[in-house]
Amino acid sequence: MKPNDGCSKLRRVALVLATIWLSGCATVSSDVGGQGTCPPVVEYRREFQARAAEELALLPEGSTVAEMLADSP
Repeated sequence: MKPNDGCSKLRRVALVLATIWLSGCATVSSDVGGQGTCPPVVEYRREFQARAAEELALLPEGSTVAEMLADSP
């Protein structure tokens, strides 16, 4: 084993991590003519949003559906 082998491994790990982190910042698909990585934003009527809020309020405390909605960006 070479004396600087540990340093070489550290550099490779840092390069892999940087590549992963930077690829997460991509805003466009690599496919030609592809869409961006974010889905389109759907606009709902106010009445529809109010109905959804009422239905959400009817869910039991600690509901998994309510938790999943809270986790959405």
